Amino acid sequence: MLMEWKLRIKEATKIRKVEQYIVGTVFIILLVAGWYFPLIGYFIPLCMIAGVGMATIRGRQWCNWYCPRGSFADTYLKLISPGKIIPRVLKSNPVRIAVLVFLMTMLTFQIVRLWPDGFAIGGFFVILLTITTVVGLLLSLIYHQRSWCYICPIGSLSSWVGKNKHQLMMNNEACISCKACSKTCPMQLAPVDMKEAKEMQYKGDCLKCGLCVATCPKDALSF
Repeated sequence: MLMEWKLRIKEATKIRKVEQYIVGTVFIILLVAGWYFPLIGYFIPLCMIAGVGMATIRGRQWCNWYCPRGSFADTYLKLISPGKIIPRVLKSNPVRIAVLVFLMTMLTFQIVRLWPDGFAIGGFFVILLTITTVVGLLLSLIYHQRSWCYICPIGSLSSWVGKNKHQLMMNNEACISCKACSKTCPMQLAPVDMKEAKEMQYKGDCLKCGLCVATCPKDALSF
């Protein structure tokens, strides 16, 4: 039984790592190529639409490995991050709303200013992606590789829109409070809290990666 559990964890982790390395590498290529081919920048609004659109059905699942920058964070940035606790202030709605409003205002202003030059607008998307990636890199070096994900506009919108979609559920009687689920969560969530509380704090930020489900030795978690 113990061997089967370990194999299940290993398999779930391996599949996710492969997916993230592929998408994370694509992110690096797109970011670099965007400086030479500005039209590549339009993959950013496509990601915005895809992320929020998926959230209406599956919650914040886009940010698991579909998101190029999320995959980049969990693979490459994780190697240089100290893995510290993500500050609560970054998880707070006022800060997330402020970042969302600021970036969307700047984005709208630049699109209006540069219209109808499609190349210039695409180039601005690349500049915006580069700047926010640098911010994400700095947060990774100070705290955790997924720190930026809490204030990312797409992530915040997906969190709010998909908060009650495809929820993580717990069998309270089966849970033994070992906290293995909390230790494996890439967003530093604590599914174990559901044993005492009715719902998990910041549940909208669950990436639906399934690592906590695979890690639970008592199969107490499911979607």
